[in-house]
Amino acid sequence: MEIFQILSKEFNIREEYSQNIIALIDEDNTVPFIARYRKEMTGGIDDQVLREFCDRLEYLKNLFKRKDEVRRAIEEQGKWTDELASALALAATMTEVEDIYRPYKQKRKTRASVAVEKGLQPLADIFLAQDLFSGSIEEIAAPFVDEEKGVLTVKDAIDGARDIVAEVISDNAETRKALREYLFEFGHIRAKAVKDAPKEKALVYDMYAEYAERINTVPSHRILAMNRGESEECLKVTLEAPESAMLSIIGMRFIKDGSITTDIVKEAAADAYKRLIFPSIERENRNTLTETANERAIKMFEVNLRPLLLQPPFKGKTILGFDPAYRTGCKIAVIDKNGNCLETTVVYPTPPQSKTEEAAEKLKKLIEKHGVEVVAIGNGTASKESEIFVADLAKRLNGAISYIVVNEAGASVYSASKLGAEEFPDFDVSLRSAVSIARRLLDPLAELIKIDVKAIGVGQYQHDMPQKRLTEVLDGVVEDCVNKVGVDLNTASASLLQYVAGLNSGIAKNVVLKRKEKPFKSRTELLDVPKLGNKAFEQCAGFLRIAGGANIFDNTGVHPESYPAALKLLERLGYSDADIKKGDFKDIDERLPEKDVKTIAEECGIGVPTLRDIAAELKKPGRDIRDSLPPPLLRSDLMSMEDLKAGMELRGTVRNVIDFGAFVDIGVHQDGLVHISQISYKFIKHPSELLKVGDIVKVWVLEVDLQKKKISLTMKDPAAKFEGGQRARQTDGNRKTSEPDLNSMLNNLKNKFN
Repeated sequence: MEIFQILSKEFNIREEYSQNIIALIDEDNTVPFIARYRKEMTGGIDDQVLREFCDRLEYLKNLFKRKDEVRRAIEEQGKWTDELASALALAATMTEVEDIYRPYKQKRKTRASVAVEKGLQPLADIFLAQDLFSGSIEEIAAPFVDEEKGVLTVKDAIDGARDIVAEVISDNAETRKALREYLFEFGHIRAKAVKDAPKEKALVYDMYAEYAERINTVPSHRILAMNRGESEECLKVTLEAPESAMLSIIGMRFIKDGSITTDIVKEAAADAYKRLIFPSIERENRNTLTETANERAIKMFEVNLRPLLLQPPFKGKTILGFDPAYRTGCKIAVIDKNGNCLETTVVYPTPPQSKTEEAAEKLKKLIEKHGVEVVAIGNGTASKESEIFVADLAKRLNGAISYIVVNEAGASVYSASKLGAEEFPDFDVSLRSAVSIARRLLDPLAELIKIDVKAIGVGQYQHDMPQKRLTEVLDGVVEDCVNKVGVDLNTASASLLQYVAGLNSGIAKNVVLKRKEKPFKSRTELLDVPKLGNKAFEQCAGFLRIAGGANIFDNTGVHPESYPAALKLLERLGYSDADIKKGDFKDIDERLPEKDVKTIAEECGIGVPTLRDIAAELKKPGRDIRDSLPPPLLRSDLMSMEDLKAGMELRGTVRNVIDFGAFVDIGVHQDGLVHISQISYKFIKHPSELLKVGDIVKVWVLEVDLQKKKISLTMKDPAAKFEGGQRARQTDGNRKTSEPDLNSMLNNLKNKFN
């Protein structure tokens, strides 16, 4: 099949759409632009699926390129056959392609290649044919003794020919594929503690000290944990499979019973398996497991980052940013509703100074002076003591302020960055952190994009991931979120503008310089920005907003290419010039009957999806999609872990979603864990099916371990013991998988090899 046909089948879309998407990508259109403004060409595929499509397209392009390279290499050797052509056409992975190429690949010196140089290939062919049923091996091998070639004895000839047979077996693509699949389906991954590992490190991997699990069921997070344990020299990790079964698979392809050379081939098969095949397929399976686990972990970063970036902004509030610390004091920054820093200071309510009263008086004056309504507390060092202090201060002020604990991951990175220095050249590094913490509450998206996304900390094992791939995926999430929300052209920072489709850091800086001369009054003025050509304008224009501009459409997601269609639509729906100038189209849905949508779209010269998008944008010009989301959960009081009792009902905010559950902030400084088995009465494969970062959830306390500082929570109401008169079945989220059928697999292999 052609690449577009493969993608069409895998993504369950029409071949026409698949071809269109490939063409659009090849023409350097961005994912946000394709997803938003080319729906008629793509069937309405969304940005997340489109990125998966792009990843798969890139893999298939590389796969087909490698197939061409392999074909040419084999043709140059004069060994190309119809059988190879068929096998290469069916190869679906890079590994399968390399298996086919293996026998023809230029190898370094091996035992088999040395034996071939000594003229022992014909003897190996005789052994492998297994069609001699009388005589002796020694008689067959004797003619190949040749002192000049280094074959001094009959034994030398037999050993050399056996080495050649072993390499022939090892190089067989079908056999390697069968063994690789068998190892994955029926093998185990085993971890053992390294005896001399440092005790502190070894404790982290205590559960893997003597550990084994089926390869095809081991969760990704355990793969990553064992990999890290191995890299820290605390664990030894191996894959295992029954050798007898693996040799029987080889035997199906190469062993013919009854011949006098059969035993030689069996010996060669055992040698090939131990020396050549198993080390290779073990490495390949480990790589596959790691790659899959990495992609899964990166996907979780993506899943968690998206809702974090799209948290609703805390508009119209004056916010006090509180960056906790011990010895050096807590850094304070007050920002206004536009994010401008009004005042900074340092207070010392935490140990060792513990100047609680002095700090309270100082902050009380700041709060009253600037009309502070909310305190954003960073969740780093000394956060617990700081939260206790702020909660007490809120009581003293009779509830005039509320507070929220903000994830400060990456704030220190921003503070020490070039961008942080440019924004606040006169500020101490630590004071920049306080401003960043406050701004994260004011507008999470605008602030978090200033930080290397890998430093935001919404996943697991981020430092173990392939960094290029992690950055690529997370930057894609940021780009999607920025373009989904839209950007105010006259107020956005260069760091935010660079994520707009079609722009980069250089052009973003040019946009900022251009608007310093005078604010933009229309989108078309973007064409005057240096280095922003027609292609960049096409990609970015629809995602940039101009409030109060000359054209009402400039404050919507309607693309300039659709302005004539939008005007025609408004005229068709009976809006006057005065209505259009006023920009009030709240009743557009009533004027656009569902039965007439297709006809009106044709009259306007656009597709139905584009017409619906235009109508939605005109209904709420300048809308922010984040405004419809639940606001953050503010607090005015604090509990300690000691206050928690089993069965207590609480409300909390989901801070992180991982493979085995979700961590929830319930206002006691220590986040509680809702295990996957406690999220729902129904079976779910992954917590992300029901939860995302930022969700406000109702939970009940299951257990509190003060010594280990662990809180176990449930989302299943303990009082609701029965549903529909029958107890709802609870599952641990790890439903037992059915055992693969070994006999069926072996029979299939036997039929294939025969």
